[in-house]
Amino acid sequence: GIYDTTYTNAAGCDSTATLNLTIENSTSASATETACDSYTWAVNGQTYTTSGTYTDVSTNAAGCDHTETLNLTINNSSSSLQTITACDSYDWNGTTYFSSGSYNQMFINAAGCDSTATLDLTINYSTTSSVSVTECDSYDWNGITYTTSGIYDTTYTNAAGCDSTATLNLTINNSTSASA
Repeated sequence: GIYDTTYTNAAGCDSTATLNLTIENSTSASATETACDSYTWAVNGQTYTTSGTYTDVSTNAAGCDHTETLNLTINNSSSSLQTITACDSYDWNGTTYFSSGSYNQMFINAAGCDSTATLDLTINYSTTSSVSVTECDSYDWNGITYTTSGIYDTTYTNAAGCDSTATLNLTINNSTSASA
């Protein structure tokens, strides 16, 4: 506005002082953001890794203060590790693995950020063996006496902790006796 003040000058006469006043205002703005792991604020180029309220003060076009406020929520990515030993194969998250190795799968966690699941897998293998034997009358194998020909299997646990199947292909020839 325009403001006048009248006073008496040194000569004893009226004197009028006029003030042409322009008031410029400060300005402000705020933003609310959510990000995974970190957020770089374009206003000041700063990268933030924790949730909080951040401010930046600059000068607006009128030459007054301009205050920017950032209300920031940082959610974090996650990871998990499973160490598994299995025989022959292992099913993990819908995939069957047949060999040892380190396998990764990506998901989105409850916070909406990346989640990396890692499987450190050791696959041990089952074993098989077979033997063919021909004997007269009977044959002792693994604590059992067999008196007829046939194919016999025994299953046990091998050194790797997996099944091992041993097969006996047995032929029994019966002794003959002659009477006179």
